[in-house]
Amino acid sequence: MRIKSVLHFCLMAGIIAFALKTVNAQDPSTNYIGQDLNTITTAVPFLQIAPDARAGGMGEAGVSSTPDANSMHWNPAKYSYIESEMGFSLSYSPWLRALTSDINLSYLTGYKKLANNQAIAGSLLYFSLGDITFTDIRGELIGNYRPNEFAVSGSYSRMLTDHLAGAVTARYIHSNLTQGISVGGTSTKPGNSIAADIAIYSRHDLEFQNMEGFFAWGLNISNIGAKISYSDDNTQRDFIPTNLRIGPSLTLDIDDYNRLSFMIDINKLLIPTPPIYATDSMGQPIYDENGNQLVFKGKDPNVSVPIGMFQSFFDAPNGFNEELRELSFAFGVEYWYDKQFVVRGGYFYEDKLKGNRKFFTLGAGLRYNVFGLDFAYLIPTSGQAKNPLENTLRFSLHFDFDAFKKQNKQN
Repeated sequence: MRIKSVLHFCLMAGIIAFALKTVNAQDPSTNYIGQDLNTITTAVPFLQIAPDARAGGMGEAGVSSTPDANSMHWNPAKYSYIESEMGFSLSYSPWLRALTSDINLSYLTGYKKLANNQAIAGSLLYFSLGDITFTDIRGELIGNYRPNEFAVSGSYSRMLTDHLAGAVTARYIHSNLTQGISVGGTSTKPGNSIAADIAIYSRHDLEFQNMEGFFAWGLNISNIGAKISYSDDNTQRDFIPTNLRIGPSLTLDIDDYNRLSFMIDINKLLIPTPPIYATDSMGQPIYDENGNQLVFKGKDPNVSVPIGMFQSFFDAPNGFNEELRELSFAFGVEYWYDKQFVVRGGYFYEDKLKGNRKFFTLGAGLRYNVFGLDFAYLIPTSGQAKNPLENTLRFSLHFDFDAFKKQNKQN
């Protein structure tokens, strides 16, 4: 596995560049039949936020990066390749600091190798939305609450062949946004869902220009789960963010002290795209005999989860061009010196009609004996006067039990 793997990586990069060129080549004045924006929205979007500083410093790319304690979010199949026997990581991200000062995301994750070819892992993702004051339609105070959401996950990873690992993950999701208050005469409740991830990771050693290294690729379909509801009658149920993440990476050991990695992630939400609904001459919605609003272009989004996943590849109301716009891309680079000091950089791209998140990222990290610390900073480039993602920081603390055991033996 030598130059062939490098060519595979370059080919993937070329395909991504072509896709971006195709999307951007469309006439910016194109009007989507009355709606320029057609962003896909889901319940519990906190599941899509990059929770750790390492991937956060590489443009939020991580599906095929080298394994670490935070692989649960990006690709749990990587745990089968991890070198240390056990470890954990704690991450913290002050979120949307340009808008408010009390929203934050916390992430605790750990793993344990059961054997050389298998591992288990678990994580807790907690999202606090800060203090929110609820009032009625007359503006009278109902109460002050602190909405929150969390997800608890457990994963099992195993080597399937010499060069391929697979993993399955189970996840419980809890979303308490309203603290049970009544809205418009309808009582509310916390939303709950059960979800699963399916992931694979492959790695091949290579030699390139007298340098050793490896080519890897990964795939993770995350949050395959039941729709979520916040009302007692369950009439309104929303998709959770089922996501397809796939991409390659190339890692080169320049010498005994220097390592350089490049990676690309491609993401696509596997939930229905909002259609364009039919209206009459007065601009009013048209309904069928069952009271369902008629779809003018696209497909009905009120389908089951499996059908929605399959339908998501061809249901955009403006065809293939819009399907391409639904892809987001993450590009990352990582440089290690002597396995102790690391610097990172990256770029994230999302189409302007599908969310318009565009930003550069920078990161750095240190490893010293038992502990490690990573830091990441986000720089928005979408051109908004006041971007909500401005001043986004991420911090991660790592603990390596293998290093702890070695240190105790030396003492």
